[in-house]
Amino acid sequence: MTNQTTVNTPGRRSELLMPAGNLRKLKMAVLYGADAVYLGTPDMSLRTKSQFSLEEVIEGVEFCHAHGRRAYLTLNLFSHNKDIPKLDEYIDTVRKVKPDGLIIADPGVFQYVRTRAPELPLHISTQANVCSWLSVKFWEDQGAELVVLAREVSYPELVEIREECPDVKLEAFVHGAMCMTYSGRCLLSNFMAERGANQGNCANSCRWNYGVRMRLKDGTIEDLNITEDNADMFEFLLEEGCRPGEFMPIEEDGRGSYILNSRDLCIMPKLDEYLKIGVDSLKVEGRGKSEYYCAIVARAYRMAIDDYYEDPENWDPKPYMRELEAVGNRGYTLAFHHGRLTNYAHDYEHTAALAQWEYAGVVTDVTEDAFLVEVKNKLEAGEVLEFISPIARDTVLLRMYEFEDYHKGDIKEVVHGSTKTTIRVPFALFDHEDLDDLKARFPAFTVLRKEKALTDEQWKRIRFDKLTQGLEMSEKENPKAYEKRRDDLADAIAADGRETRLKTNRVGTDGCCGKGCNGCLIFWEDDQYARAREVLLKRKQGEQLSRAEATALKQDTPPRLVS
Repeated sequence: MTNQTTVNTPGRRSELLMPAGNLRKLKMAVLYGADAVYLGTPDMSLRTKSQFSLEEVIEGVEFCHAHGRRAYLTLNLFSHNKDIPKLDEYIDTVRKVKPDGLIIADPGVFQYVRTRAPELPLHISTQANVCSWLSVKFWEDQGAELVVLAREVSYPELVEIREECPDVKLEAFVHGAMCMTYSGRCLLSNFMAERGANQGNCANSCRWNYGVRMRLKDGTIEDLNITEDNADMFEFLLEEGCRPGEFMPIEEDGRGSYILNSRDLCIMPKLDEYLKIGVDSLKVEGRGKSEYYCAIVARAYRMAIDDYYEDPENWDPKPYMRELEAVGNRGYTLAFHHGRLTNYAHDYEHTAALAQWEYAGVVTDVTEDAFLVEVKNKLEAGEVLEFISPIARDTVLLRMYEFEDYHKGDIKEVVHGSTKTTIRVPFALFDHEDLDDLKARFPAFTVLRKEKALTDEQWKRIRFDKLTQGLEMSEKENPKAYEKRRDDLADAIAADGRETRLKTNRVGTDGCCGKGCNGCLIFWEDDQYARAREVLLKRKQGEQLSRAEATALKQDTPPRLVS
């Protein structure tokens, strides 16, 4: 195998490529740091739920070019005869749009476009299952400018491909959902739901819950009911052929079992290795995901990439991983990075995407005296909103005790996200911030997030996910810790508790944690917090005291303050 340290890529800088499922997602991805986006219309792009009209595709490409970014269009379906008549019209339209690349999977479509529109840069889709430098060279010889490598390519293989193919651009997936079959070449959705995965209409059948049933000798089918009386008699296990003796338990609750549920890909802990060898394009999956996902994931990878190029020797993934934890995920895995998947890449107990934070709202306009914010999830009095700037790294926290409906003018203590309410957030509430700087840092399309209340089951899922990620990263085994966290999660699932709790204190309306959230009236008015207020006033708005600082200052003992 080629030694990865021999790869030399002077001046080769990786781009961050983000998904765009509609025009607003495209704009958010660009504003939050994407170097390029990929998008397409529903009929020819492997995303039948794409929300782009042809006019919006043109506007989106123009928006990218106006901001100095690139736009790639998708034409990565596997063609049937019925699709061929559409190609000429599609090509004529694409020529007018002037994209920076056209993503194709089907060899016939590739040759068709290359013959009729030789000026269009052609990219080879991950659907083409390119896993070796031999295949990369083939496509390079056919005239491809860039080749997207299959998710199944390991990092050592990627290093060798880079060395063997220095003159063609390479693109690799770094973040997003994983498919349970070979780079999306799946027929399960066709079989289960008559929806063609390779035509852009996957039903995600691999993530459905599956129950255990038994067939009796007379041909009747019965539920296999596990009760307290017989539970000790059964244990259901999977044993894969290449892992003899490694038994994977199938835990079935009232919702079923998730034996095909992959965790989400996240290469962030190893991103420096990809940047070191000069992978030209770092691709994030998720055209069907939310605009909040587009903004936060783009922001995290933008910071990570820029910081690596600024100081590669001291690069550390931890702060960027904390940012990615704010986005719903199924738990993160390095997937095929080391070559062979481990059991840590799958979650057999739980299939939902979770995060400790959620989308609170988006700035739709900045007036002379306030932000106008479209509410995305339920807001309640005492809620702490975090403004995430697409321009600056520092965020701003703001606790709000009431919400002014911009259109109706009335004051509310609760606003529901489903009502599409726009609230007015006066600049007067930001008493630590310079007004001109505040306006510049938080323009239209700025997203807001807030902590999310989770059930005990969900908190234990998150703890389990963090453990498995750590074990996978370290390439070490800790069966006791793994089994304990897994069993804790299984017990919580069985308990089916519905009560939720937040991670941090939320008693600003009834009491005070002493940490000094902006807007916590008790903290700012009660005499017992006088010394704490003096300290906090010297810090930026929204920055809290640590728990130790808060306790020491409240008790009037000499605290060890962080400068």
